[in-house]
Formats: sequence, structure tokens, C-alpha cells
Amino acid sequence: QVQLVESGGGSVQPGGSLRLSCVASGFTFSSEAMTWYRKAPGKEPNLVARISLLGDSTYYTESVKGRFTVSRDNSKNTLYLQMNNLKPEDTAVYYCSVPGRSDWPWGQGTRVTVSS
Repeated sequence: QVQLVESGGGSVQPGGSLRLSCVASGFTFSSEAMTWYRKAPGKEPNLVARISLLGDSTYYTESVKGRFTVSRDNSKNTLYLQMNNLKPEDTAVYYCSVPGRSDWPWGQGTRVTVSS
């Protein structure tokens, strides 16, 4: 079955960096675009970034442009999110998902806390 496993979160100070990973299984990873969402406490999930199935097209929400980079390694069925210059407002649980597959399960997420 479809499984998405996120990792790489943690606690960092403002200005720090983290690299999130999402390992996918149960579907043909290279045939699907992928997205990163985040959910801050008390808020709805928000789209952070999206990458095309070949990795040649990306989208970022305005607040992370220039700081976050989404990438993928189709040979490893893995999606990444490099996060630099982290800010307190980036604090959230981060999830990867497959756009257009609303019936597929999300992973457990990985928590990112940015605080001094």
C-alpha cells in the first residue's frame, strides 16, 4: 500500500538549516508530482512546495522562496526539502503528499521547531 515516511525535522535556532526527507513506497514514485505541506499549531495545512515528476519544475509558496529548495531522487523514491535561514514562523509539522491523490494516506509528518 501507499506509504510516505517523513524524517529530518528537529529544533533549530532562527537562521538555521534542516533537510527533510520523504521516502515513498507502494506506487511508482517517478510517475507522480510531489508536494510538501506544513501544518502549524491551530492552523490548516498549507502548501509549501511542489515538484514535477522529473524534478524540472518547482513551485514555492511566497514565504519560503529563496530559502527552501525542493528536490527528488527518483532512483531512491525520495523527496527532499532543504530549508535554510529558518524563521520562527516556519515552525510546523511538515508532510509530503501526492497531489491529486486525495484518497492516499499522508505520512506521520516531521516536526520542525524554530526558536531561540
